[in-house]
Amino acid sequence: MIDQQVSLRGGAARLPVRPRTGRFLVLAAVFVCAACGLVYELELVALASYLIGDSVTQASVVLSVMVFAMGIGSLLAKRLRCHAAVGFGLIEAALALIGGSSALVLYASFAWLGESRHALVGFSLAIGVLIGAEIPLLMTLIQRVDRQDAGGAVADLFAADYVGALVGGLAFPFLLLPMLGQLTGALFTGAVNAAAGGALVLWVFRRDLTPRSRRLLVLANLSVIAVLATATFLVDDFERAARRAVYGDQVRVAVQTGVQEVILTGTDRDSLGLYLDGRLRVSARDEHRYHEALVHPAMNGPHARVLVLGGGDGLAAREVLRYRDVRSVTVVEIDPAVTRLARTDPALSGLNGHAYRDPRLTAVGADAFTWLRADRHRYDVVISDLPDPGVTASTKLYSAEFYGLVAEALAPRGRLVVHAGPPEARPRTFWTVEASIRAGGLATRPYRIPGRPSGFTASPDRLGGGGGGGGSGPEGWGFVLAGARAVGEPGLGAGAPVPRSLGESELRDGARAAERLRLPGQVPSTLIHPRYWEDA
Repeated sequence: MIDQQVSLRGGAARLPVRPRTGRFLVLAAVFVCAACGLVYELELVALASYLIGDSVTQASVVLSVMVFAMGIGSLLAKRLRCHAAVGFGLIEAALALIGGSSALVLYASFAWLGESRHALVGFSLAIGVLIGAEIPLLMTLIQRVDRQDAGGAVADLFAADYVGALVGGLAFPFLLLPMLGQLTGALFTGAVNAAAGGALVLWVFRRDLTPRSRRLLVLANLSVIAVLATATFLVDDFERAARRAVYGDQVRVAVQTGVQEVILTGTDRDSLGLYLDGRLRVSARDEHRYHEALVHPAMNGPHARVLVLGGGDGLAAREVLRYRDVRSVTVVEIDPAVTRLARTDPALSGLNGHAYRDPRLTAVGADAFTWLRADRHRYDVVISDLPDPGVTASTKLYSAEFYGLVAEALAPRGRLVVHAGPPEARPRTFWTVEASIRAGGLATRPYRIPGRPSGFTASPDRLGGGGGGGGSGPEGWGFVLAGARAVGEPGLGAGAPVPRSLGESELRDGARAAERLRLPGQVPSTLIHPRYWEDA
């Protein structure tokens, strides 16, 4: 009782270490716990964006719910101040278990239940409450160690907390993700959290613990570390099972690059699928419809020099290289792992017609926006084969500023073509892209192709389409063809009139020209079938 009264008054008491050492150890624990807490937050945001999409919404949900829960946790911690040491130890054990396993449970709920939103909110609440309870208890513990005014103690605690958050925030993208991946990284973080919290209480504050409390903390921390270690040992088997549940039984390649997760499924033209960050990017059964619709209308004019932005899978380049008078094709892909896969994987390289073997093609590993700023070449055709405009990470590549850079890169009669998303399912997105192209200084002609014909099936796209020839679904694909305006007269190219949408006859003319140059073994062009086409 005397010790508790001293603790509440902020006075120092007899501990197994000197006061200065004890204060340092408490602040070190604050640093570690803050780093782990921020890793949990970033893990939830990253995984929610990957599984659910719309990273802005998911980040807003996670952070707002977590901050709200931290306030609740701070209020609840008032009841534990008289038992600050054992309370802090149990809270850190619970936080380590919940935070460390959060990514695993979220992925499992999505893979087998098809829904992870409720689990996301639940984990955000639980982790927020536990993080919010840390500071009040640590405030009590640091005053238990050393005589210090409340203002100085708060300053020290928050300084250690903020620095720890900085380290955790930097460690997540630059260390944990590339070295361990999302699931193992979260489990490792939980183990570090449990070890730091348990060590502080069981060593520095062991004299504050009753024998029963000490046994409880030892058992709780060892159990948490054992559970996390077991999960780490089994995580590879879990990932394989979860991927089979999401992508089917034919997953051949699964790799986390520095940019995204790349999944390749299937072994032939009928089953091949390429997923980037969980979104179907290429479905072999209908990708030709997308890529022919994307490429050939823009190629119906000067096309000696062609620039492909994105399109690391080589499928847009395949269509471009059908034209024998193309002198050079430059593919700018942000993820070199995708271009490497397109070069070396037998099924994908076969699908792209071994485009990367063509001496006319040059691959560049760079962000398209940054690369365009530095590039000084002019191109007859620019093909924007980028992730879906609905994916937040690609927003800048659909901005007026980006299209201004493209306009500068176009030759005098050059053309740009952009995949702008399905106009019927997401009309606001489609017409925003079209308006952004016009704001970039270009004249536009929108067009689209309908979705899969009745009875048509493609590779599973449970995680949602991402453009690039992914399964279209009934909404189809929408495109915008654009070119420089003539002075004093709006037009696509020098003085050409601008109709409401690209005419079907012009599409067929481009497709028939490409048909004569078709690579052996390719399926017939869908562009020569008028029933697939409608004006936008």
